[in-house]
Amino acid sequence: MRQQTLTFAAICQAAAMIQGIARKNQLDEPLFELMLNSIVITDPKDSLEVYGSDIAHLKKGLQLIVSQLGDTTAEKDPEITRYIVSMLNLERRLQNKKKDLASLGSRIDQCQRQLDHFELTSDTMIANFANVYIDVISPLATRIQIAGEQSILKQVGNQNRIRALLLSGIRAAVLWRQMGGKRRVILFRRRQVVAEAQKLLKSIH
Repeated sequence: MRQQTLTFAAICQAAAMIQGIARKNQLDEPLFELMLNSIVITDPKDSLEVYGSDIAHLKKGLQLIVSQLGDTTAEKDPEITRYIVSMLNLERRLQNKKKDLASLGSRIDQCQRQLDHFELTSDTMIANFANVYIDVISPLATRIQIAGEQSILKQVGNQNRIRALLLSGIRAAVLWRQMGGKRRVILFRRRQVVAEAQKLLKSIH
C-alpha cells in the first residue's frame, strides 16, 4: 500500500504541475527536474528511488490524494481528476500494445544517452521528452484537452513542458501498476489510500 500510494501521488503531482503551467504559468523547477528524472530511471530498487529517495519530493501529490479522495467537504478539483484518469487510461492502453511499449523503451534509452550531451532540464531534453509523448503515447487515445490560458498554452516551451510532465505521469502510472495499483483499489480501498497518504505526510514533518 505504501508503494502504491507513493506512485499514485506521483501521478497526482504530474497532474497538478500541468495545471500550474496551463493556468498560471507556474512551475516549481526542482520538482520539474525530479519528474523528468523519473522518466530516465528505468531500473530502480524501489519506487521511491525514482523520486530521489525522499518522500518529501512527493508531498504535493500526497496532499492531493488526501484532498481529492478524502471525505472532507472541501471541493474536489474535477480538472485534476480528469488529468489523472486520462493518464491512467493511456497507460492501460499502452500495456496492451507491445510494439508501442518497445518503442517507448528504445526512445527512453535514446533520451538517457542524450544526457551525456545535454542538461536534463535543457530546452533540447524537454523537447525530446515531449516528442516521445507525441510519437508514442498521444496516438493511443483521444488527445487530453488541457484547460488554461491560451496565451500560456500557445507558447511552444510550455507545450513541451506539459507533454514532458504527461510522460512523467505515464511513467508513474506504469510504476503504480507494477506495485499492484488497480482502479478498484482507488474505488474500494479509497480510505486506506488516504490514510496511507496522511501517514506518509506526517513522516515528512
